[in-house]
Amino acid sequence: MRIFDAHEILRYNAHMKRRFPRRRDRTAPKRATNVSIRGDLLDAARQAGVNLSATLERALAEELASLRRARWREENREAIAAYNDYVDGHGTFSDGVRSF
Repeated sequence: MRIFDAHEILRYNAHMKRRFPRRRDRTAPKRATNVSIRGDLLDAARQAGVNLSATLERALAEELASLRRARWREENREAIAAYNDYVDGHGTFSDGVRSF
């Protein structure tokens, strides 16, 4: 099995139990800030009853996680390439026993 993106695989494995606690600190104090967004989006969000603060927090958390994954992939690019080269040349330990 080649490694493409270990974080991507873990994120979409719905049957895996969380081994690590969530990093979000729900007790962290909130701070007021100003943001500028398109007027039509703001109007539509208000009409739909969207909680802007919660939506922005979720979007920021997802963006930061994406940046962390990208940084991890870049930092480990050489090791992943070396592992994939090894697997291409030698296979994996389970090649003789797996049924897929």
